[in-house]
Amino acid sequence: MSANPEIANRVRTGAFHSNVHDVGQGFPVLLLHGSGPGVSAWANWRLLLPVLAQARRVIAPDLLGFGYTERPADPTDNAQYSMAIWVQQAVDLLDTLGIEQTDLIGNSFGGALALALAIAHPKRVRRLVLMGSVGVPFVITPGLDAVWGYTPSLASMRQLLDIFAFDRARVTDELAQLRYQASIQPGFQESFAAMFPAPRQRWLPAMESSEADIRALPHETLMVHGREDQVIPLTTSQTLSQWIARSQLHVFGQCGHWTQIEHAARFALLVENFLTEADALKT
Repeated sequence: MSANPEIANRVRTGAFHSNVHDVGQGFPVLLLHGSGPGVSAWANWRLLLPVLAQARRVIAPDLLGFGYTERPADPTDNAQYSMAIWVQQAVDLLDTLGIEQTDLIGNSFGGALALALAIAHPKRVRRLVLMGSVGVPFVITPGLDAVWGYTPSLASMRQLLDIFAFDRARVTDELAQLRYQASIQPGFQESFAAMFPAPRQRWLPAMESSEADIRALPHETLMVHGREDQVIPLTTSQTLSQWIARSQLHVFGQCGHWTQIEHAARFALLVENFLTEADALKT
């Protein structure tokens, strides 16, 4: 095992290998991380993984172009990154692990991916949790523009954490150092910069699902959003709550974009209750 907790299992996903955390036993839940610089599944979900793993199998991959998943031969080629490719990676991962159906939790960009995956393969998904989710139309915020426009430095990463979190005291310098060090690993910044070059508003429609497809989703869905989110506006989750018939919306006050870090215990309890209900109802 690697001394780096971000590096987990090497799993074949189509033409490349993905870095995948796979812990616990029980009905599976697939965690899909966001698109910030230096992100990895472990950095995004490290507080939630052990909690959910007490009662279920928790699978958290580094998506293509992020973390420690094998990178394309030319990581600077923007054509290597698309919602269709990330959906296929997730499906290939489920196939390799022999998982027919899973719950899905998507954070931000990962929420858009969760929506796209549920729309394309509805029977592979039991329930959805969308946290600060992209996937519907909105005008890019200054916060998201800053996140996608990141150039590596520890000072820049600290500034981004000020954008991500409502209360900076909840997001430590240790996390800033972790994310900064991850962002300067060989190939990391090259792939990140290739995904969302300026002007960045154009990349949001590429992550959207159509209103008709979202309205047709049959899944029970929980939306979670921080009221003070400077990266993805609360209106995105409000729109999703209007479009998805079997949905509920929980808004955390005094919370920015990182609900799973800023209100870790409350978020974990909310998600666990939502998924446990599905276990009881067998839906």
